[in-house]
Amino acid sequence: MSLKRDLGVALQYALPHQLLSRIVHYATRITWAPWKNLLIDQISWKFRIDLSEAEAPGRDAYPHFNAFFTRALKAGARPIAPDPDVMVSPADGAISQAGPLDQGRIFQAKGLSYTVEELLADPELAARFPTGSFATVYLSPRDYHRVHLPCDARLTDAVHVPGRLFSVAPWTTESIPRLFARNERLVCVFETERGPLAVVLVGAILVSGIETVFGGVHTPPYASRIHRTRHDRSFAKGDELGRFNMGSTAIIVAGFPLDFAESIQPDRPIRMGQPLGRMPGVIRATPPAPPPALDTGDAAPAITEPPEAVALANADPAGAETSRDAPTGTEAVDSTSASVQPAADASGTATAPTNAGTQPTPAA
Repeated sequence: MSLKRDLGVALQYALPHQLLSRIVHYATRITWAPWKNLLIDQISWKFRIDLSEAEAPGRDAYPHFNAFFTRALKAGARPIAPDPDVMVSPADGAISQAGPLDQGRIFQAKGLSYTVEELLADPELAARFPTGSFATVYLSPRDYHRVHLPCDARLTDAVHVPGRLFSVAPWTTESIPRLFARNERLVCVFETERGPLAVVLVGAILVSGIETVFGGVHTPPYASRIHRTRHDRSFAKGDELGRFNMGSTAIIVAGFPLDFAESIQPDRPIRMGQPLGRMPGVIRATPPAPPPALDTGDAAPAITEPPEAVALANADPAGAETSRDAPTGTEAVDSTSASVQPAADASGTATAPTNAGTQPTPAA
């Protein structure tokens, strides 16, 4: 690494991540018009943000800068690939890396990787992903900052994992070992027709909050221990999952193989709803066609059951129970036993994969 990058990485370790993020959280919610308009104008100019796609294109429609940053788009601005066997990108951004899981490891950058267990912070959950695929999407300040479902799925759990708030810019991703498994994050666990799926929203420095449609604001406050909530909510492909209040990274971990599209290459831009790859086909049951009517001549005499037999057939079985959904609950796990401890250096060397390839309730 160059001296400039070495100094930048050293500074990342030294900075008070949470304090800086709290300051940004406050500053981006100031409603004084001259201040919020200055921020909107500066960011729009610096990052060449296309406001023509926004549902409310004028800056006066936003009460503060964060409302502008997490703006909704016009209907149809992000078409969703309709093929049910195609997984789509959950967000606008750039592909950081994508490919198959390599013996339970996820490729981060040249010479750097981390395990599924480290990312999910749960050995039992990680055991459900012995093989599969992953895709990492980096959201820059110019991107649309809402995250959507990559395929039809049912949410079962959400796990808030404490951690650092390193920058997730490309240069830190290439320099800090196990970066995504060390930052604070929200792990959203789903069941799909093809197997388990995790969508991980990774926090970063100056990212002043992660918010979801099912749980509201998750950060801040920042977590001091692992916190799990159970859910039972179905989403269709393209439904909104949540948003980053400032930019960050979304990681998909699928417990099944993905045949990635040729366009899925590191550093390539992608938009929410565009194809990531083809999922294994699912044989969907269809009702059998009725048999053709046969001409049998005179109809056979009807067979009538004795009244006692009819009454017995219609009676409810003794002792039958109705299954019920498990109650939604919350449990907390002590971080000393469940959180991942940062390592001093990289956890092994990984080989780059070939063909690497509505609206949440506002916080009070």
